[in-house]
Parts: sequence; C-alpha cells; structure tokens
Amino acid sequence: MIPAVKNMLERYKAVSLEENEQALKEVIQEIALLGMWRAKFFEVGGFYGGTALRILHGLGRFSEDLDFSLLSPNSDFDLAKYEVYLTNELQAFGFRVTVKKKNNSAHTAIESAFIKANTSLHLLEVAPRVKAHSKRLLKIKIEVDTQPPGHERVEVRQHFRPVPFSIKTFTLPTLFAGKIAACLFRPYRNRVKGRDWYDFLWYISRAVPVSLAHLAARAAQVEGNSFSPFSLEETKDLLHHRVDELDIELAKDDVFPFVRDRHTVAAWSKELFHGAIDQLTESCGGNEAERP
Repeated sequence: MIPAVKNMLERYKAVSLEENEQALKEVIQEIALLGMWRAKFFEVGGFYGGTALRILHGLGRFSEDLDFSLLSPNSDFDLAKYEVYLTNELQAFGFRVTVKKKNNSAHTAIESAFIKANTSLHLLEVAPRVKAHSKRLLKIKIEVDTQPPGHERVEVRQHFRPVPFSIKTFTLPTLFAGKIAACLFRPYRNRVKGRDWYDFLWYISRAVPVSLAHLAARAAQVEGNSFSPFSLEETKDLLHHRVDELDIELAKDDVFPFVRDRHTVAAWSKELFHGAIDQLTESCGGNEAERP
C-alpha cells in the first residue's frame, strides 16, 4: 500500500475493526472514482447517491455503494468494460481486489458490479493490531442506472484524493429529489431505511431546494406510472404522511452503524421530521426540465 493511501487512511483516526473497514471502503471508493474518470465514464454518466454526498459534500455518515446514472438512456451500456480500469487503478494503489460485473437473470435497467477485497489482508498493513477473520470480505457494490428518469441537472466537481481529477455529478436539488423519492417510495418491509431520513435532514439543514420535475420523473420510474410534477405542498403532504408511518427507533438502528457519533441522531422524533418537512423549498427552476 503506497504512502498516498496511508495518508488518506490516517485522516479517519480509526480504532475499531468497523471503523477501519469503513475507512478502507471509502478510500477504495475514491480510487474507484478515479478509475471511472480514467475510463471516461463521466462523459456519459454522473455520480449520485449517499456516497456522492459523503465524498463530494461532506455528509456525516458512511455509505456502502457507488451509485451512478447515465446522462441519457442506453440499453446497450455494459459495465463490464470498466472492470479492467477499476482493477488496474486499485492495484496501482496497492489494493488486491477483484472487480466483477453481476450477471442479472432478470431484465433490469440497473447494471451492477462488485469490488471485493480481503479485509484482514489489508488491515495488516494499516492497522496490524486490529484483527479480522481471515476470510472476511470487504465488498463495495457499483450500480449504474442505464435508463435515467429525466429532468436531471449536472455539474462538474473537482476532487483531490488520491490525485486531482474531475467528477461529473448531479446538482444538489436533483440529488435531493432522488432522496425524497426514496423516502416516499422505497418499500420498508421489515427494515426501515433510516439513512434516507438522515440524508433528508442533511439537505434541509443546508437549505437545499428540491427539483420537483426530477422528483416526478423519479416517482414515475419507481411506481411505473406517469406523474405530473408535484406541487411543493403536495410533496410536503406526502412526506408528512410517510413520517406518520415511520418507526423512529428502527430508523435510528439503521443509521447507527454508519455514524461515528450516535448523538447525531439522538434528537430524532416525528415532530423533528415534521418540522423539517415544513422547511422544504423548491428549486428556482420550478417544474421545468432541468437536463442541460
């Protein structure tokens, strides 16, 4: 493992096995982004999701996956062509990994791949006193949406780890719309995705407005129907209803493994989320199309 990577890891001040694993994952994520840049992926796609917020905007929780979306629909897109770039980049920085596309048996618009590395092998180099089972795997999922819903707006952000390079990503109002769609339409089943609500509060705390046009496009993509753009008040009403159904304690339990300080979610309550929803604003573009 080269000194540049060790310097990246030192900023985490990780102590426990879980903290060291999260630090390793995030460094691998950043190097993987560099690999995608070298492969010229950002000419056709953008970076989004919780990891984009974490790496590009300083979100206070760790995120497991790397989520991307093409900038225009392409049913012929093949994620396998990027495997060699990701493998070469990570190996160049001292990581012994495998990168393999997942072959989906069912037809889906999502292309997936996994980066896998042996946890104990890499911990020996950065935290020799922290022990992990010899077969414990560090795994990062990569997903690319090949059929973007539309009404996205993109921007280019400069990133400086492990070396300077550029990342095309979606603007915060577009990203916020995707997160609200997740809050509204992600099926809870037996596990509440508290991370969605953590991110929702992050957007509100920074007064990020939401793209209502992209929210409607996301809703149509998830629900399989055509939606007219929601008004701001309709969006708030839907969110209030969702919070009424939210199990706050289960939401907290979902977030705890991804934050270093549990006190950051200690104040969570339905009243807190209702108050946050009332602060929601729409982006200045209103309901008009946002893709450049």
